[in-house]
Amino acid sequence: MPNELASRLEPLVAEAVGAAGFDLDALDVQQAGRRKLVKVVVDGEDGVELDQVADISRAVSAVLDEHEHLIAGAYTLEVTSPGLDRPLTRPRHWRRARFRLVNVTPEEGSSYVGRVGAAAENSVRILVDGEIRDLRYADVRKAVVEVEFKQPPADELKLLEADASGKIGDGTEAKEESR
Repeated sequence: MPNELASRLEPLVAEAVGAAGFDLDALDVQQAGRRKLVKVVVDGEDGVELDQVADISRAVSAVLDEHEHLIAGAYTLEVTSPGLDRPLTRPRHWRRARFRLVNVTPEEGSSYVGRVGAAAENSVRILVDGEIRDLRYADVRKAVVEVEFKQPPADELKLLEADASGKIGDGTEAKEESR
């Protein structure tokens, strides 16, 4: 029943979150004793700050109160941003992870770590062992951001920037690789 409720609430919550300038990443409704727990995960191009979470929470709460007949009872609302362990499953996740290290488990082959470059609708450019590759999302079983405690190497960032602009190093055109 809560999953059915989540699917009915999703368009309403997504509209409220979108009006605040953010994306609804996930919506979950669970029974928690006599109350329902409505968990809303939001994300933005530049992440989400604490004050913004509070604003989104007020907006979503107002929408839920307007449609209280759907929830039919008391609820607790939890609005949060995605954690680092959230898998990269959509093109926007990859765009927001630009220049971050990711651990990629491909559908075939061994896992590897690479740095995210430019992301398109069906694939992303990724720097692995000094080499830029095209990675199709369809070829990824799982990908998660790796925690880094220091700044990324400047040479890696320069290479990814040059690749995104179509120029590598001395201005020569970037070559397309398919892997």
